[in-house]
This record gives sequence, structure tokens and C-alpha cells, in this order.
Amino acid sequence: MKVSREEYQKMAEKASPPSPFWKNAAMAFLTGGLICCAGQALVNFYQGLGMDLQTARGFVSVTLILASALLTGLRVYDNVAKHAGAGTLVPITGFANAVVSPAIEFKSEKIVTGTCAKMFTIAGPVLVMGITASILYGLILWALGLAG
Repeated sequence: MKVSREEYQKMAEKASPPSPFWKNAAMAFLTGGLICCAGQALVNFYQGLGMDLQTARGFVSVTLILASALLTGLRVYDNVAKHAGAGTLVPITGFANAVVSPAIEFKSEKIVTGTCAKMFTIAGPVLVMGITASILYGLILWALGLAG
């Protein structure tokens, strides 16, 4: 069966309906905003316990990472992400989800060759690039400090 380029294009358009861009953008905005609002509520909560702002922010990061990891393990985070889209990927919770998801997926391959080896398959490149960029940025600042 030979299909022309035009026929293939028509078949592809029919098979994949357009995504609802504005709905997806609104859901991502709302979900990301809710996660950030929860983070601010946690900052206020921790400051109410007597912590200074910097310490409270550290505790918020840990809390959001822990919550994301637990919700990923309970299969809740992925179900929310199906509807919320990028709103769950951008905040710190998305990074925790990116680490925990592969670890859960490959747990049947045992602890070392499965969970530990696959844990950073998605998040690994992000860590490498982030660390590399921070080193380069630090070297540039150091060099400018010596020159100026």
C-alpha cells in the first residue's frame, strides 16, 4: 500500500486531534500556582513556629520534595499531572517526581540494578547541567573578581 504525502498528512491530522491549548495552559497555570501558594503557606507556617525566613524556606523545600515523593509513590502525583500538565513539572515537586518515578518503575529489577541505577535517568542530565553551569558561572565570577 503506497500512501502519498498529502494522504498521510490527512490521516495524521484525523488520527491526532488538536490539543486544547488554552485549557492546558490554564490548568498548568492554576496547578503551578496552587503548588507555589502551598509553598508560601508553608513558609508562613514555619515562620510562625519561630524559624527565620532562610530556615523556613529550607524546610519548605524538604516538605515539598517529601510530599511529591510520597504522592508519586502512591500514584497520586501522576494522576494529577495528567490533568495539570506542566504545572506539576516546573516547581520543585516536579523534580522530586522525576527522581522517584523511574525508581518505582524499575524496582522489580532489584535495589542496585533497578531502583538505584534508574533513579536518575530523567533527573540526572538536569543535575549534571545544573552543576556544570554553576561551576562555570562561579569561575566567571571569580575571574571577573580578579580582573576588576
